[in-house]
Amino acid sequence: MTTSSTQNATSLPADHSPREVRSVLVSGSSGLVGQELMRALAKRKKKTARLVRSTAAEGDVFWNPMEGVLDESALCADAVVHLAGENIAEGRWSEAKMAAIRESRVRGTRLLSESLARMKTPPKVLVSASAIGFYGEGGQDVLTEDSRAGTSFLSEVCQEWERATEAAESAGIRVVHLRIGVILDGQGGALAKMLLPFKLGLGGKIGGGEQYMSWILLEDLISIICRAIDDEALRGAVNATAPQPVTNLEFTKTLGRVLGRPTIAPMPAFAAKLALGRMAEELLLASLRVTPNKLMENEFVFSEPTLEGALRAALKGPK
Repeated sequence: MTTSSTQNATSLPADHSPREVRSVLVSGSSGLVGQELMRALAKRKKKTARLVRSTAAEGDVFWNPMEGVLDESALCADAVVHLAGENIAEGRWSEAKMAAIRESRVRGTRLLSESLARMKTPPKVLVSASAIGFYGEGGQDVLTEDSRAGTSFLSEVCQEWERATEAAESAGIRVVHLRIGVILDGQGGALAKMLLPFKLGLGGKIGGGEQYMSWILLEDLISIICRAIDDEALRGAVNATAPQPVTNLEFTKTLGRVLGRPTIAPMPAFAAKLALGRMAEELLLASLRVTPNKLMENEFVFSEPTLEGALRAALKGPK
């Protein structure tokens, strides 16, 4: 077991010769996205391994990002997908919670990037999760990968998170920062939490309802990750959102229509802030009208580009 140093180490140049991606190392494999990704990679006949913090099974790699520990001797993969991080939507944002959100992403990403950079044969690509929170409050503006970063807490976290891959980039590894929107899946995540109140007829817009929501069907997010692994044209920031962001009011009406339930129980902004504090301001009331320009430029095909189609697909359950 090797403890990573925070000091910069001289790394061997990456092997730039073309080679097929046959093996993928995944962090955060027990989460909503990670579990679905592991299934998708298996269907694609990719050899997979997990970066884990408990006793590792055969082929898995042990790490403890908060203590700066990673078993570098076990690293061997053509591609790495980094999804690990503290859940931002669980629990009120106390100072301790916000520190955990920041540190779990920045420390873990830096440790992994520095470890990959020291490999004799580094992976071809590091696909590292980020979030559309990078942009902060955007109002009615359309936000692309070229838009400026915001100044909110989540924006600052995302900026540090993305900068933490610098060692991997310096070693010649292609790095993709997936700025992920609200994930739609009927079995978990934000949508699953909304279903009960909406089914009871207690759903409604939040605040004025004019704030934009940028979303992505889980199935499409998995396809985006797999595309990012294989497609050399994708690098740097990539917005992982559907091409049609909607306002909170539109989202509310559409979900109500899909469920066949009324949506007449709005949550005023002050009530959201009272209940959830700062989390409400950044996750529920901030407007993020994000478009996936890089994916569209590279002719990525969304299975469900419209919100109603995506909601109906998500609520059918696992395939």
